[in-house]
Amino acid sequence: MSDAVTAIPEAEQRAVGKFLRRMLPILVLMLLVNQMDRTNVGFVQDELRADVGVGATAYGLGAGLFFIGYALFEVPSNMWLERFGARVWLTRIMITWGLVIVAMCFIHNMWMFYGLRFLLGVAEAGFFPGVLLYFTQWLPDSSRGRASAIFLGGSATAYIVTGPITGALLELHGAGGIAGWRWMFALEGAFSIVVGFIAGFFLVSRIQDAKWLTQEEKDALSEAVARDREVRDRAPSVSRWKLIFHPQVAVLTSVFFAMALTGYAITFWLPSLVEEIGGLSPFQIGLLSAIPWICAVIAMYTTSHFTDRAPDRRPYLAIALILSAIGTFLATLGSPWFGLAALTLAAVGGKCAATLFWPMAQSGLDLKIAAPGLALVNSIGNLGGFVSPTLFGYLKDTTGSTNGGLYTLSAASILAVLGVAFVRHTQRGERTGSGGEIAAVTGKPAVGEAR
Repeated sequence: MSDAVTAIPEAEQRAVGKFLRRMLPILVLMLLVNQMDRTNVGFVQDELRADVGVGATAYGLGAGLFFIGYALFEVPSNMWLERFGARVWLTRIMITWGLVIVAMCFIHNMWMFYGLRFLLGVAEAGFFPGVLLYFTQWLPDSSRGRASAIFLGGSATAYIVTGPITGALLELHGAGGIAGWRWMFALEGAFSIVVGFIAGFFLVSRIQDAKWLTQEEKDALSEAVARDREVRDRAPSVSRWKLIFHPQVAVLTSVFFAMALTGYAITFWLPSLVEEIGGLSPFQIGLLSAIPWICAVIAMYTTSHFTDRAPDRRPYLAIALILSAIGTFLATLGSPWFGLAALTLAAVGGKCAATLFWPMAQSGLDLKIAAPGLALVNSIGNLGGFVSPTLFGYLKDTTGSTNGGLYTLSAASILAVLGVAFVRHTQRGERTGSGGEIAAVTGKPAVGEAR
């Protein structure tokens, strides 16, 4: 490792360091706000039902429609980013989704809820992969994994801070004669717009346009990025349709889909379970809702530390999925307090599974299909974010309980354990090529985020 570091020109190292110090803080803040804005609807389910008439089925469908809009426009958005540049396009994305969030404070019926959730997905589409593409335009492969890991740390933090912040804003209920949930959408959306405009002043699309780099640093960094681009351009292209039917891509997609089912079900329905405890203010509900994610993030980094040198991650991934299955099953038993503890276990299992899944997936695919294959796994697998809240809402309305959905999550996690057995295992050091490029495509979600 030390030999590799000393081989990097000093000017390139200085340029990379300046990029990390100047660009990553605003990008991490943007990601944190991104996560908060897509999941804050989980804290206002009861308010939407009482004020707008959005029942459990409608709520679940609306929460899930976000992912349909996101999936449909993800690829076009990335193409437009390349055309207009990261400064213009990432700023546009954030300001647009902020406007949609503000518009959600004016929801008056179920159809407005559906439409705005879909539009939110359209507005946000391309942000996450766009930032990863931005990294490929600025950083050589040897430095991109570190940047991706730092960036993804903002996503993990978002799960912790969303509950308390959203809960505090809901305490504004009645101020100016306006419902708390409307204040929440208005203020969080306005904050997104402000951060978007600030980002427009900080982001720089091209290396040669960075005033905070010397000409020597610009040239060194540009040459390093150009060399990596030449390597990527020589890689053969693979049809997406062929990738869908590739055995390893199919297995990985199935496993990730099951993980997304559990992750997004907890995200959107946890506040409702906490509220069943009774006698809690919105802020207290937000604080309690953060507990599973605090435990999950601690477990996630601990797991990553102890398994990074493991010769085979598959047994650890299977254990994490089993913990997730046990947690979702136990959540159907006992009191709401017991349910909170059970979902904490499920969240720990889910986050640890993500920590283990992506590095294993990166090494399990042939290098020639790794980049497009992992992008496809992420894109299709994330549709679990549509299925799980929709299913939970339907079951809540038809049976009066979410237990059926929790049983489904447990079964999906167990089936994923079986799928892990079919994931290709590659010994460390067996593959060669641009590992940094693979990390860039996936965002190196070894820090635990499923996008």
